[in-house]
Amino acid sequence: MNSFITTDELLLLAPEISMVALATLVIVLDLVTKKKSILNYVASWGLIIPILLSLNLLDGTSQYAFAGALRIDYFGVFFKLITLIATLITISISEKYSEKFDDYQGEYYALILLSATGMMLLASSVEFITIYIALELSALPLAALITFMRIKSSAESGIKFMILSALSSAILLYGMVLVYGFTGTTYIEDLSQIINKFLRGSEITFGGGALLLGIILITGGFAFKISSAPFHMWAPDVYEGAPTPITAFLSVASKAAGFAIILRIIYSLIYSTTGNPINQEIGIDWSMLIAILSAISMTLGNLIAIQQTNIKRLFAYSTIAQAGYIMVGLAALSSLNGGQDDAGPGGILFYLFGYMLTNFAAFTVITIVSIHNNSDSISSYSGLLKKSRLLTLVMTISIISLIGLPPSVGFMAKIYIFGSAMDTGLQWLAVFGVLNSVISAFYYLKIIKIMLIDENKNSDPIKLSMNYYFISIGCAFGIVILGIFPGSIIEVAHRAIESIIY
Repeated sequence: MNSFITTDELLLLAPEISMVALATLVIVLDLVTKKKSILNYVASWGLIIPILLSLNLLDGTSQYAFAGALRIDYFGVFFKLITLIATLITISISEKYSEKFDDYQGEYYALILLSATGMMLLASSVEFITIYIALELSALPLAALITFMRIKSSAESGIKFMILSALSSAILLYGMVLVYGFTGTTYIEDLSQIINKFLRGSEITFGGGALLLGIILITGGFAFKISSAPFHMWAPDVYEGAPTPITAFLSVASKAAGFAIILRIIYSLIYSTTGNPINQEIGIDWSMLIAILSAISMTLGNLIAIQQTNIKRLFAYSTIAQAGYIMVGLAALSSLNGGQDDAGPGGILFYLFGYMLTNFAAFTVITIVSIHNNSDSISSYSGLLKKSRLLTLVMTISIISLIGLPPSVGFMAKIYIFGSAMDTGLQWLAVFGVLNSVISAFYYLKIIKIMLIDENKNSDPIKLSMNYYFISIGCAFGIVILGIFPGSIIEVAHRAIESIIY
């Protein structure tokens, strides 16, 4: 591996480099222009460049950069595109919302772009130090963005996020140190080879217990990223206190980046083409461990969500439950011992793409209603049908998808995820997921009832800008179309998974 940075390596990182350049441009424009609204257009339209550069990398090959620390493959590009689309929508729905902190719009958009850059790097990272740096690059801007409202609850949320993020980073780093100490490598792809050599009777030895502890600590660090129980404590307060577009960004982009690196590590440490070395050596049933965490996450999230009166806190607990559903696919993956069945991880990628459309459809409505009513209370959605039929329709479609009802992408995603559990002997977990989906219908349908039936004294119609109009319709349309014709995204998801089988 060449230790020098070459032109070819820089070209492989063209999407990330263009993101940093765009963030710099936004800051410079903020200094020289008094018309702050232009920053939104520059940031959103400028994202077309990294999107096109990312699409250019979809050539089906896997290439390495920076001494093998980054692997540019179909899988990584898939998650880069999810991050870029999420960033584009986040910036677009911030058009009116960012007027609440008009003097800091430049910093606001630049921090979103820099956080997204870290998430994009994370999707391609295959080396522990690079993973850690990418994680911090994504998390530190988020800590600042959460406090942008400059109110007590926002500041409190930012401090909680910073402290718990630092704690999770310390846990993650300690786990990485343990794994390095007993394997002698920081490269993910080398770990599987070292473990398999040991299983074949090689002289390479290491302490199984310490290695297990290291892997558990790494898992705990990433569980914070995806807001999975029992590392979910930060989510409700942070989601409530953060600017609404940032809440949406956290719920989608941050979660997708976390699952991207978790899948890379699981493929190397637990599911390799030569078997399941960690299970064989240490005797831990990883499938059951992940399945239990999945069941706890979905149950805890759904039961507590029922009690919420704030729409953002409700969606915070909803996203904890959604993490549990997605982890069903991880449990199905971990239950395999070799082979090439990618139903579980393929389902995860499809689920994340559908979840992106679904959550942004909902949060576009939440952002608009929050601006109009100056409230995030669920009761403020009463009489929404009379104020805006379009917003009511979009929110209803997104809720149908979150529950997992046809003909939505959420229905197909859950069929795919739960089906993979059934196929790998985890029938109880699939049934558990279906029961939790029924529980979630209680608080989701309550929102629909409030929008359609409850009366509101304020019946002033809600006017939409073109940004909100196109995003809400586009996301709702995508939810329905992928619910009826999921084949194209499923095929892309399978290709992405095939690209990381070492």
